[in-house]
Amino acid sequence: MINTAKIIWADDEIDLLKPHILFLEQKGYSVQACTNGADVLEQLKKNQYDIVFLDENMPGLTGLDTLEKIRTITSDLPIVLITKNEDESLMEDAIGSKVDDYLIKPVKPNQLLLTIKKLLDNKDLVSRKVTLSYQQEFRNLGIALTEKLNSEEWISLYKKIVHWEIELARIEDVSMKEVLSQQKVEANTQFFKFIEKNYLNWINNPISSPILSHQIMQKSVFPLLSPEKPVFFILIDNLRYDQWKTIHPLIAEYFRLEQENLFYSILPTATQYARNAMFAGLLPLEMEKKFPNQWQNDDDEGGKNLFEEFFLTENIKRNFRKEIKLSYHKILNQEHAKNLFNDLPNLYKNDLNAIVFNFVDMISHARTDLNMIKELTNDEAAYRSLTLSWFEHSPLLELIKKLSTKEVKVVITSDHGTIRVNRPTKVIGERSTITNLRYKQGRNLSFVAKDVFQVKDPHEAMLPKHNVSTSFLFAKEDFYFVYQNNYNQFVHYYKDTFQHGGISLEEMIVPLMVYEPK
Repeated sequence: MINTAKIIWADDEIDLLKPHILFLEQKGYSVQACTNGADVLEQLKKNQYDIVFLDENMPGLTGLDTLEKIRTITSDLPIVLITKNEDESLMEDAIGSKVDDYLIKPVKPNQLLLTIKKLLDNKDLVSRKVTLSYQQEFRNLGIALTEKLNSEEWISLYKKIVHWEIELARIEDVSMKEVLSQQKVEANTQFFKFIEKNYLNWINNPISSPILSHQIMQKSVFPLLSPEKPVFFILIDNLRYDQWKTIHPLIAEYFRLEQENLFYSILPTATQYARNAMFAGLLPLEMEKKFPNQWQNDDDEGGKNLFEEFFLTENIKRNFRKEIKLSYHKILNQEHAKNLFNDLPNLYKNDLNAIVFNFVDMISHARTDLNMIKELTNDEAAYRSLTLSWFEHSPLLELIKKLSTKEVKVVITSDHGTIRVNRPTKVIGERSTITNLRYKQGRNLSFVAKDVFQVKDPHEAMLPKHNVSTSFLFAKEDFYFVYQNNYNQFVHYYKDTFQHGGISLEEMIVPLMVYEPK
């Protein structure tokens, strides 16, 4: 690769650096030598340069003085400060003045070359490295998809797919992204077959199952409770594993990740089923039988998640003989967040504080209804980016900052994920059939058998049923249900929207992370 970058280098002893300049010129770079900061500023008015090297200890304008003046002209030009001074305060001043790199004399030619490549060629070098690494991993992923994976191996495979999805999103190689996209489609095809074969057995034989929604509290959260540290259980509705990976670096500024876990959401992968099961420690059919006044079926009027605190309280009573001090908050707006922060001093006295944030779920619903949100989240990477943007300015991040100053444990999880749907599949049912796009519950359902997992008797999946002929359908992969009436209109309206309730890696494999303050 031919280097055409232009470098301007200021040092009052520039003549002694001629071997270094010659080395860089032999590598294809153009170097403009200066003996002082004033000459650098004058040259920058006349010519375009790609990088600046500044000696810190120059007469007249020092390196830091020159750096500050350059930053009033441009904020984009990479600047490297070179100095004999290893004083920490000087380094802090340089960083505060937005220096891009900092080198200590004597500087070796290869150090200069590495700095240039890091600052100027980084994007291209990273792109080539990521592409090569994925090409090497492509075969391994392909082989894995031909094997009979167990529940843990599916989690491991999904983590690898998400890793490459995030890595490839950072580069401009469209072809590699398309290859990975096809691998993900194939993975969801095989994952559906795996769930279709094993799910009912998991539900009816807990010993053979991976951790499911209704087991999370007992197996992953209650063991964290101790008199020394309150546990803050934070549930972000509809948060996928890749979205967690996107916000984790911000959390990691304040907390150390102690455990990285993933579990399986129950079916339907919908809030009223998965989240109620999580808080109650029971499957939906058990909730309906044990708490008939609190459980809400799909066709019941009113909210379906109004009794989460009640379910959690009852769950605690079943698992603990001693009293567990509990709080529950649901954050839907800034007023709810304000009330939470006002109550925070009291929460530190509790054993367990459950907090539900609903914003990510709102994003997915808004994307269906609002064209502007659709434009902002036109692919998976943009969807992650919007989640990150929300998080950066959210009361949740503010809460995390406050909690990081206390002796606490923080659990961050979700109830289920969501998938971007692309393929419609027809379903016909009675008027009472529910309207969800990824699962259906009703009588006399007509559907395309190859596109769904049908549970003829809901009780086999520990789901309530309205009458003896009720059945459940779960859409596979990226399919979504569309009625025959106004078929074309609804195909267009819901295509490329994020939905949940069915069977996919994105919906069923859910993050659960345990953090401790740094």
